[in-house]
Amino acid sequence: MSGATLLLWEGVVNGGIEGAQVIIETATGWPGVGIVFAYSFLIAFALPGPSEIVLVAPLDITQSRVLTLGIIVLTSAIGKAIGSLFAFHIGQEAKRSGPIIRWLERSRFDVISWSEKRTVGIARKYGYVGLGIALCIPFFPDTISVYAFAVLEESYWKFAVATFVGSLGRLLLTLGVFGGAVSLF
Repeated sequence: MSGATLLLWEGVVNGGIEGAQVIIETATGWPGVGIVFAYSFLIAFALPGPSEIVLVAPLDITQSRVLTLGIIVLTSAIGKAIGSLFAFHIGQEAKRSGPIIRWLERSRFDVISWSEKRTVGIARKYGYVGLGIALCIPFFPDTISVYAFAVLEESYWKFAVATFVGSLGRLLLTLGVFGGAVSLF
């Protein structure tokens, strides 16, 4: 694990998701880019919470706030796409495991049913384009949806592209809607 990933895990262990968010909110310089990547990677398969928090990271790496935000958005989308591939791989292994699927079906939170109705329903109707569009919804926790879709689908390449585009779209949409507020940080 990289130093940034270990730092984030330490933040999660000591302060939960809020601890990880504090680390993002105080990340500066080029090492902060690594923290943005690590957070985005982890949020795709392990951390519950908003991926949009990376937009307020005070990286201070260029003279231009627009260029800095561009680096943050691209780094985050790449990290989240790679993390989603990790989740996809776990999902591929899980669907070969009958006990895991049965446990999910019996769980108090009917994860498969709920996700099926939401993201997976959209993805089935519109394919991987639907997954990308569903992942564009700001502030909607998508970790469960990523796992549910990962269990039901097959193509690593299409999944990676859909999650990259969805993550990129989510951050750009968030900047478009809340851009003034983000630029204050």
